[in-house]
Amino acid sequence: MSPEALPGTLDVIGPDTFAQHGYPHAAWKRLRQEAPIHWFDLPGGVGFWAVTKRADIVWVSKQPQRFLNGPRLAIFEEGAPVEGERRLARHLLNMDPPEHGTFRRVASGWFTPRAIRRRQEEVTRITRELLAEMAGDGEERTGDFVADFTAPLTLSVLADMLGVPREDWRLMFRWTNQIAGAADEEYQVGDDPIDGVESARSGLFEYFAKLAEKRRKAPRDDMVSVLANADLAGEPMPIFELLSYFLLLVVAGNETTRNAASGGLLALIENPDQMRTLQADPGLVDSAVEEIVRWTAPVIQFCRTPVEDVEIRGQQIRKGDSLCLLYPSANRDEEVFDAPDVFRVDRSPNPHLGFGIGEHFCLGANLARLELRVIFRELAARLDSVELAGPVERMRSSFLGGVKRMPIRYRLRPA
Repeated sequence: MSPEALPGTLDVIGPDTFAQHGYPHAAWKRLRQEAPIHWFDLPGGVGFWAVTKRADIVWVSKQPQRFLNGPRLAIFEEGAPVEGERRLARHLLNMDPPEHGTFRRVASGWFTPRAIRRRQEEVTRITRELLAEMAGDGEERTGDFVADFTAPLTLSVLADMLGVPREDWRLMFRWTNQIAGAADEEYQVGDDPIDGVESARSGLFEYFAKLAEKRRKAPRDDMVSVLANADLAGEPMPIFELLSYFLLLVVAGNETTRNAASGGLLALIENPDQMRTLQADPGLVDSAVEEIVRWTAPVIQFCRTPVEDVEIRGQQIRKGDSLCLLYPSANRDEEVFDAPDVFRVDRSPNPHLGFGIGEHFCLGANLARLELRVIFRELAARLDSVELAGPVERMRSSFLGGVKRMPIRYRLRPA
């Protein structure tokens, strides 16, 4: 079938689809096979080119001077205006070189492999404490894996790095839900999805402005102190960019790892043979984590905008058009992955794009990998049984693949 024959209504980023059925892998597969670069119209004249093949996403992502990240962060079904996105925040995700590198270096020292290794003991302690609460006396129990484990774990680690007091952790949880789930009725605060984002952003900005001022007067060993006292060519970081930095760290540091962990356990529940394989060989935890990131791909898409006309796979892309890079689709590319629709904890090689590629490779990838390694090492060692105890509730979002609730019935061995 020619690309022109593909129906324009093929749903590749609809938030309702994500909420009700999960990722539209069948639609993405059809695009990869029939029209890997395909135009979709959206209301308001803000359509986009869907980019579904791994090679094309890598090619675009490695040319930051030619394909900008800044003008449009992502594609939203509601047709969010470009200026609306930029007005909300200015952070690493919507910056381009050389500015992007300048701002990224401010925090990069906190995310090196060496810096992250120092957090292993703390992450292990938090994980074991949460599992001990879940395990009880080792009897069969039911609970919500998100509320009982993944949310408090990722919040605890992130808040400790930022220097946020424990009594304020739930604030961060609320803000991340409102921002990541702006199109989800559960988190909306008004009739327009942007209202929830505005509300959360205002609260987060006000909170971190006060905390940053405290850290300027009395710095501590935390990221708020590092960013609040940053020196950019002899000048402090501008206040809007500073507060936007905190917004990025709170949302990205919480939502993505939390959802990868929840989705990872779901994958093991749905593939019990792979759970048994991991339990029989704990040495597979590293490859299991990479497969979980490939499989869950928590970030659905980012946008790139060409600064000049360009041709990709025979399609004429005009300057200023929006390219929607679909990472979960790239992670199922048949030309790259053997049996891509099969979940295998021993998959190798595994060149997934779950953390992105190029200039905008995930700053927190080392932290995410550490948390996931600890989580699944501990779960594999202590889970006697686990199954779903009800339907998985997903976030209504075309940007982040969120798991809101995941009821499970399980038996955990006490420590």
